[in-house]
Amino acid sequence: MPAPAYTPPPRFVRLAEADRPAAPLTIDGKPCTALEGDTLLVALMCNGRRARDSEFGDGPRAGFCLMGACQDCWVWTPQGERLRACSTPVMAGMAVLTRPPALHWPVTQDLAESLQRHGQPLPVRATPASEGNA
Repeated sequence: MPAPAYTPPPRFVRLAEADRPAAPLTIDGKPCTALEGDTLLVALMCNGRRARDSEFGDGPRAGFCLMGACQDCWVWTPQGERLRACSTPVMAGMAVLTRPPALHWPVTQDLAESLQRHGQPLPVRATPASEGNA
């Protein structure tokens, strides 16, 4: 029997205003719940996620200034639109990614194999470069 997927604990814990209506969304393809009025960053942190990976090291990033100035909390829509998680309100049904979508980039064979090893699907409309996506 395979081990259950690890779910990290929340990084933020809601102390007040828990009576607001729920706003379901998906983060990296996984269903999550936020509350109406939350920002994407609050949704990410309450659901045990990071905002993104650092492009300069191997550490996760969780936002820095929390007011839209530092650009440390970028997330993406599946269509490739970049959003600041600290200043973008959650909308019910929203889908966000903590890594930029690769649908505009060729998927090389080594990338396809790496995604498969980590249980990640190939990006939408992407095929390995050897199959005509080079």
